[in-house]
Amino acid sequence: MKKIINQPDQFVDEVIDSLLIAHPGWIKAATADRRALVRADAPKEGRVGIVTGGGSGHMPGFLGYVGEGLCSGVAVGNVFSSPSSEQIFEATKAVNGGAGVLYVYGNYGGDVFNFDLAADLAEPEGIDIKTVLLTDDVASAPPARASERRGVAGMVFAFKCAGAAAERGDPLDEVARITAKANAQCRTMGVGLSPTILPAAGKPTFTLPDGEMEIGIGIHGEPGTHRGKLETADAIADRLSGEILRDLAAPKGSRVAVLVNGLGATPLEELYLLYRRTAAAIADQGLTIARSYVGEYVTSLEMAGASITVLLLDDELEALLAAPARSPLFHDWSAA
Repeated sequence: MKKIINQPDQFVDEVIDSLLIAHPGWIKAATADRRALVRADAPKEGRVGIVTGGGSGHMPGFLGYVGEGLCSGVAVGNVFSSPSSEQIFEATKAVNGGAGVLYVYGNYGGDVFNFDLAADLAEPEGIDIKTVLLTDDVASAPPARASERRGVAGMVFAFKCAGAAAERGDPLDEVARITAKANAQCRTMGVGLSPTILPAAGKPTFTLPDGEMEIGIGIHGEPGTHRGKLETADAIADRLSGEILRDLAAPKGSRVAVLVNGLGATPLEELYLLYRRTAAAIADQGLTIARSYVGEYVTSLEMAGASITVLLLDDELEALLAAPARSPLFHDWSAA
Protein backbone atom coordinates (compact mmCIF):
# COMPACT_ATOMS: atom_id res chain seq x y z
CA MET A 1 0.00 0.00 0.00
CA LYS A 2 1.21 3.50 -0.84
CA LYS A 3 1.87 5.78 2.14
CA ILE A 4 2.90 9.42 2.45
CA ILE A 5 5.74 8.95 4.92
CA ASN A 6 9.50 9.42 5.15
CA GLN A 7 11.51 6.81 7.05
CA PRO A 8 9.16 4.32 8.77
CA ASP A 9 11.19 4.31 11.99
CA GLN A 10 10.84 8.11 12.22
CA PHE A 11 7.09 8.14 11.58
CA VAL A 12 5.84 8.73 15.15
CA ASP A 13 8.46 11.33 16.05
CA GLU A 14 7.76 13.28 12.85
CA VAL A 15 4.01 13.21 13.53
CA ILE A 16 4.61 14.64 17.02
CA ASP A 17 6.95 17.26 15.59
CA SER A 18 4.31 18.18 13.02
CA LEU A 19 1.65 18.67 15.70
CA LEU A 20 3.89 20.93 17.75
CA ILE A 21 4.67 23.02 14.67
CA ALA A 22 1.06 23.17 13.46
CA HIS A 23 -0.53 23.99 16.81
CA PRO A 24 1.76 26.28 18.81
CA GLY A 25 0.17 27.55 21.98
CA TRP A 26 -2.01 24.46 22.39
CA ILE A 27 0.37 21.71 23.49
CA LYS A 28 3.99 21.48 24.59
CA ALA A 29 6.55 18.73 25.06
CA ALA A 30 7.33 17.63 28.60
CA THR A 31 10.39 15.54 27.65
CA ALA A 32 13.35 15.91 25.32
CA ASP A 33 12.11 13.00 23.18
CA ARG A 34 8.66 14.69 22.97
CA ARG A 35 6.90 11.43 23.81
CA ALA A 36 5.14 13.14 26.73
CA LEU A 37 2.92 16.05 25.68
CA VAL A 38 0.79 18.30 27.87
CA ARG A 39 -1.53 21.26 27.61
CA ALA A 40 0.30 24.50 26.98
CA ASP A 41 -1.02 25.86 30.31
CA ALA A 42 -0.05 22.79 32.35
CA PRO A 43 0.17 22.39 35.25
CA LYS A 44 -3.05 24.03 36.42
CA GLU A 45 -2.65 24.73 40.12
CA GLY A 46 -5.37 23.26 42.31
CA ARG A 47 -6.86 21.22 39.47
CA VAL A 48 -6.76 17.48 38.93
CA GLY A 49 -4.46 16.46 36.10
CA ILE A 50 -5.65 13.83 33.62
CA VAL A 51 -3.11 11.67 31.81
CA THR A 52 -3.89 9.23 29.04
CA GLY A 53 -1.71 7.39 26.58
CA GLY A 54 -1.30 4.46 24.27
CA GLY A 55 0.11 3.47 20.94
CA SER A 56 0.26 5.80 17.97
CA GLY A 57 -1.84 5.15 14.88
CA HIS A 58 -5.20 6.15 16.36
CA MET A 59 -5.33 9.88 15.58
CA PRO A 60 -7.08 11.82 16.86
CA GLY A 61 -7.12 9.16 19.58
CA PHE A 62 -4.99 9.99 22.63
CA LEU A 63 -2.92 12.85 21.13
CA GLY A 64 -5.99 14.72 19.95
CA TYR A 65 -7.69 14.83 23.35
CA VAL A 66 -5.20 17.01 25.20
CA GLY A 67 -6.80 20.40 25.68
CA GLU A 68 -9.34 22.54 27.48
CA GLY A 69 -12.01 20.45 29.21
CA LEU A 70 -10.27 17.25 28.12
CA CYS A 71 -7.03 15.50 29.14
CA SER A 72 -4.07 17.39 30.59
CA GLY A 73 -1.34 15.19 29.14
CA VAL A 74 -0.55 12.15 27.02
CA ALA A 75 2.26 9.62 26.77
CA VAL A 76 2.90 8.49 23.21
CA GLY A 77 4.03 5.00 22.25
CA ASN A 78 5.13 3.66 18.89
CA VAL A 79 2.44 2.49 16.48
CA PHE A 80 0.09 0.16 18.37
CA SER A 81 2.63 -0.07 21.23
CA SER A 82 2.42 1.14 24.82
CA PRO A 83 4.33 4.22 25.95
CA SER A 84 7.02 3.55 28.54
CA SER A 85 6.48 4.00 32.26
CA GLU A 86 9.06 6.80 32.24
CA GLN A 87 7.16 8.72 29.54
CA ILE A 88 3.92 8.32 31.51
CA PHE A 89 5.69 9.46 34.69
CA GLU A 90 7.09 12.56 32.97
CA ALA A 91 3.60 13.48 31.72
CA THR A 92 2.31 12.93 35.26
CA LYS A 93 4.82 15.32 36.80
CA ALA A 94 4.20 17.92 34.10
CA VAL A 95 0.43 18.08 34.75
CA ASN A 96 0.51 17.78 38.54
CA GLY A 97 -1.03 20.91 40.03
CA GLY A 98 -1.17 19.57 43.57
CA ALA A 99 -4.65 18.04 43.39
CA GLY A 100 -3.60 14.60 42.13
CA VAL A 101 -3.60 12.94 38.73
CA LEU A 102 -6.11 10.60 37.12
CA TYR A 103 -4.92 7.93 34.67
CA VAL A 104 -7.51 7.13 31.99
CA TYR A 105 -6.57 4.65 29.27
CA GLY A 106 -7.66 1.52 27.41
CA ASN A 107 -7.56 -1.93 28.97
CA TYR A 108 -4.54 -3.40 27.16
CA GLY A 109 -1.84 -5.45 28.88
CA GLY A 110 1.17 -3.29 28.01
CA ASP A 111 -0.61 -0.07 28.93
CA VAL A 112 -1.80 -1.47 32.27
CA PHE A 113 1.71 -2.66 33.15
CA ASN A 114 3.42 0.63 32.29
CA PHE A 115 0.81 2.93 33.82
CA ASP A 116 0.99 0.90 37.04
CA LEU A 117 4.77 1.29 37.05
CA ALA A 118 4.38 5.03 36.50
CA ALA A 119 2.01 5.24 39.47
CA ASP A 120 4.68 3.53 41.58
CA LEU A 121 7.20 6.15 40.42
CA ALA A 122 4.78 8.96 41.30
CA GLU A 123 4.17 7.76 44.85
CA PRO A 124 7.55 8.87 46.29
CA GLU A 125 6.97 12.26 44.63
CA GLY A 126 3.82 12.70 46.71
CA ILE A 127 1.52 12.65 43.69
CA ASP A 128 -1.83 11.02 44.40
CA ILE A 129 -2.84 8.74 41.50
CA LYS A 130 -6.22 7.24 40.63
CA THR A 131 -6.84 4.99 37.63
CA VAL A 132 -9.89 4.30 35.45
CA LEU A 133 -9.50 1.52 32.87
CA LEU A 134 -11.67 1.95 29.77
CA THR A 135 -13.67 -1.16 28.88
CA ASP A 136 -16.42 -0.24 26.41
CA ASP A 137 -15.90 -2.85 23.63
CA VAL A 138 -18.80 -5.30 24.01
CA ALA A 139 -17.31 -7.72 21.46
CA SER A 140 -14.17 -8.40 23.48
CA ALA A 141 -15.76 -10.17 26.47
CA PRO A 142 -19.26 -11.17 27.66
CA PRO A 143 -21.16 -9.10 30.26
CA ALA A 144 -20.08 -11.43 33.07
CA ARG A 145 -16.46 -10.50 32.31
CA ALA A 146 -17.02 -6.86 31.41
CA SER A 147 -13.92 -5.78 33.33
CA GLU A 148 -11.80 -7.68 30.75
CA ARG A 149 -13.16 -5.73 27.79
CA ARG A 150 -10.98 -3.51 25.61
CA GLY A 151 -11.22 0.26 25.62
CA VAL A 152 -12.06 1.71 22.20
CA ALA A 153 -13.99 4.77 20.94
CA GLY A 154 -15.83 5.21 24.23
CA MET A 155 -12.65 6.91 25.40
CA VAL A 156 -13.99 10.11 23.82
CA PHE A 157 -16.89 10.26 26.28
CA ALA A 158 -14.65 9.30 29.22
CA PHE A 159 -12.13 12.03 28.37
CA LYS A 160 -14.91 14.58 27.91
CA CYS A 161 -16.60 13.86 31.24
CA ALA A 162 -13.32 13.59 33.16
CA GLY A 163 -11.97 16.79 31.65
CA ALA A 164 -15.10 18.78 32.39
CA ALA A 165 -15.12 17.62 36.01
CA ALA A 166 -11.46 18.50 36.47
CA GLU A 167 -11.88 21.86 34.73
CA ARG A 168 -14.57 22.95 37.18
CA GLY A 169 -12.37 22.00 40.15
CA ASP A 170 -13.76 18.66 41.33
CA PRO A 171 -11.42 16.72 43.67
CA LEU A 172 -9.58 13.62 42.44
CA ASP A 173 -11.94 11.05 43.97
CA GLU A 174 -14.91 12.78 42.34
CA VAL A 175 -13.26 13.04 38.93
CA ALA A 176 -12.41 9.33 39.15
CA ARG A 177 -15.99 8.44 40.17
CA ILE A 178 -17.48 10.38 37.27
CA THR A 179 -15.05 8.86 34.76
CA ALA A 180 -15.76 5.34 36.02
CA LYS A 181 -19.49 5.98 35.70
CA ALA A 182 -19.11 7.22 32.14
CA ASN A 183 -17.15 4.08 31.29
CA ALA A 184 -19.66 1.79 32.99
CA GLN A 185 -22.55 3.33 31.03
CA CYS A 186 -20.80 3.20 27.65
CA ARG A 187 -20.84 0.45 24.99
CA THR A 188 -19.04 0.20 21.63
CA MET A 189 -18.88 -2.31 18.78
CA GLY A 190 -17.06 -2.06 15.46
CA VAL A 191 -16.82 -3.55 11.98
CA GLY A 192 -13.69 -3.92 9.86
CA LEU A 193 -13.66 -3.99 6.05
CA SER A 194 -9.91 -3.92 5.37
CA PRO A 195 -6.73 -4.13 7.46
CA THR A 196 -4.28 -1.45 8.46
CA ILE A 197 -0.65 -1.47 7.34
CA LEU A 198 2.00 -0.82 10.01
CA PRO A 199 4.53 1.71 8.65
CA ALA A 200 7.58 -0.14 10.00
CA ALA A 201 6.41 -3.63 9.03
CA GLY A 202 4.87 -2.74 5.67
CA LYS A 203 2.34 -5.55 5.94
CA PRO A 204 -1.30 -5.82 7.12
CA THR A 205 -2.19 -6.54 10.73
CA PHE A 206 -4.72 -9.16 9.58
CA THR A 207 -6.16 -10.56 6.37
CA LEU A 208 -9.72 -10.18 5.16
CA PRO A 209 -10.79 -11.46 1.74
CA ASP A 210 -12.40 -9.10 -0.75
CA GLY A 211 -16.13 -8.81 -0.23
CA GLU A 212 -16.01 -9.80 3.46
CA MET A 213 -16.38 -7.92 6.73
CA GLU A 214 -15.50 -8.68 10.34
CA ILE A 215 -17.92 -7.71 13.10
CA GLY A 216 -16.45 -6.91 16.51
CA ILE A 217 -12.91 -6.28 15.32
CA GLY A 218 -10.57 -4.36 17.63
CA ILE A 219 -8.72 -1.14 16.79
CA HIS A 220 -5.45 -3.06 16.44
CA GLY A 221 -6.97 -5.76 14.28
CA GLU A 222 -7.92 -8.06 17.17
CA PRO A 223 -10.31 -10.81 16.01
CA GLY A 224 -14.03 -10.09 16.08
CA THR A 225 -17.08 -12.25 16.69
CA HIS A 226 -18.31 -12.79 13.12
CA ARG A 227 -16.70 -12.86 9.69
CA GLY A 228 -18.80 -13.11 6.55
CA LYS A 229 -20.03 -11.51 3.36
CA LEU A 230 -20.17 -7.71 3.33
CA GLU A 231 -23.69 -6.54 4.17
CA THR A 232 -25.60 -3.31 3.59
CA ALA A 233 -25.12 -0.26 5.80
CA ASP A 234 -28.49 -0.90 7.45
CA ALA A 235 -27.67 -4.55 8.17
CA ILE A 236 -24.29 -3.63 9.66
CA ALA A 237 -25.87 -0.91 11.81
CA ASP A 238 -28.49 -3.39 13.00
CA ARG A 239 -25.78 -5.88 14.01
CA LEU A 240 -23.73 -3.31 15.91
CA SER A 241 -26.52 -1.32 17.52
CA GLY A 242 -28.44 -4.49 18.39
CA GLU A 243 -25.54 -5.91 20.39
CA ILE A 244 -24.84 -2.57 22.03
CA LEU A 245 -28.44 -1.91 23.08
CA ARG A 246 -28.94 -5.44 24.40
CA ASP A 247 -25.82 -5.15 26.51
CA LEU A 248 -26.57 -1.60 27.70
CA ALA A 249 -30.18 -2.44 28.64
CA ALA A 250 -31.13 1.22 29.00
CA PRO A 251 -34.61 1.80 30.50
CA LYS A 252 -37.24 3.21 28.15
CA GLY A 253 -37.34 6.98 28.29
CA SER A 254 -33.57 7.27 28.81
CA ARG A 255 -31.41 9.81 27.04
CA VAL A 256 -28.22 8.71 25.29
CA ALA A 257 -25.24 10.10 23.41
CA VAL A 258 -24.27 8.38 20.16
CA LEU A 259 -20.90 8.36 18.42
CA VAL A 260 -20.37 6.85 14.97
CA ASN A 261 -16.63 6.63 14.46
CA GLY A 262 -14.62 6.03 11.30
CA LEU A 263 -11.56 3.81 11.60
CA GLY A 264 -9.47 5.77 9.10
CA ALA A 265 -10.51 4.94 5.54
CA THR A 266 -14.31 5.11 5.53
CA PRO A 267 -16.04 8.12 3.91
CA LEU A 268 -18.11 10.38 6.11
CA GLU A 269 -21.15 9.69 3.94
CA GLU A 270 -21.02 6.01 4.93
CA LEU A 271 -20.72 6.90 8.60
CA TYR A 272 -23.89 8.97 8.33
CA LEU A 273 -25.71 5.98 6.81
CA LEU A 274 -24.77 3.99 9.91
CA TYR A 275 -25.95 6.84 12.14
CA ARG A 276 -29.31 7.03 10.33
CA ARG A 277 -30.12 3.38 10.97
CA THR A 278 -28.73 3.46 14.50
CA ALA A 279 -30.90 6.46 15.37
CA ALA A 280 -33.96 4.53 14.20
CA ALA A 281 -33.00 1.51 16.32
CA ILE A 282 -32.52 3.72 19.36
CA ALA A 283 -35.91 5.36 18.84
CA ASP A 284 -37.51 1.91 18.53
CA GLN A 285 -36.15 1.13 22.01
CA GLY A 286 -37.93 4.17 23.43
CA LEU A 287 -34.69 6.13 23.91
CA THR A 288 -33.86 9.73 22.98
CA ILE A 289 -30.59 10.87 21.44
CA ALA A 290 -29.44 13.93 23.37
CA ARG A 291 -26.04 14.40 21.71
CA SER A 292 -24.64 13.00 18.47
CA TYR A 293 -21.11 12.70 17.06
CA VAL A 294 -20.22 11.46 13.57
CA GLY A 295 -16.66 11.45 12.23
CA GLU A 296 -13.18 10.11 12.94
CA TYR A 297 -12.52 10.08 16.68
CA VAL A 298 -10.39 6.95 17.27
CA THR A 299 -8.85 5.50 14.11
CA SER A 300 -6.58 2.63 13.17
CA LEU A 301 -4.36 4.24 10.54
CA GLU A 302 -6.04 3.42 7.18
CA MET A 303 -8.33 0.59 8.32
CA ALA A 304 -11.68 0.67 6.54
CA GLY A 305 -14.58 0.25 8.91
CA ALA A 306 -16.45 1.98 11.69
CA SER A 307 -17.66 1.65 15.24
CA ILE A 308 -20.79 2.72 17.05
CA THR A 309 -20.76 3.91 20.66
CA VAL A 310 -23.75 4.59 22.90
CA LEU A 311 -23.47 6.31 26.30
CA LEU A 312 -26.40 6.10 28.71
CA LEU A 313 -26.83 9.59 30.13
CA ASP A 314 -28.11 11.00 33.36
CA ASP A 315 -28.29 14.67 34.35
CA GLU A 316 -24.72 14.64 35.62
CA LEU A 317 -23.10 13.10 32.55
CA GLU A 318 -25.20 15.12 30.12
CA ALA A 319 -24.11 18.37 31.75
CA LEU A 320 -20.46 17.31 31.57
CA LEU A 321 -20.76 16.44 27.88
CA ALA A 322 -22.24 19.88 27.27
CA ALA A 323 -19.35 21.69 29.01
CA PRO A 324 -16.86 23.58 26.80
CA ALA A 325 -13.99 21.51 25.39
CA ARG A 326 -11.51 21.99 22.59
CA SER A 327 -8.13 20.85 21.44
CA PRO A 328 -6.26 21.12 18.14
CA LEU A 329 -8.13 18.03 16.90
CA PHE A 330 -11.43 18.15 18.81
CA HIS A 331 -14.25 20.68 18.67
CA ASP A 332 -17.63 19.64 20.02
CA TRP A 333 -20.25 20.36 17.37
CA SER A 334 -22.72 17.83 18.77
CA ALA A 335 -26.39 18.73 19.08
CA ALA A 336 -27.48 19.84 22.51
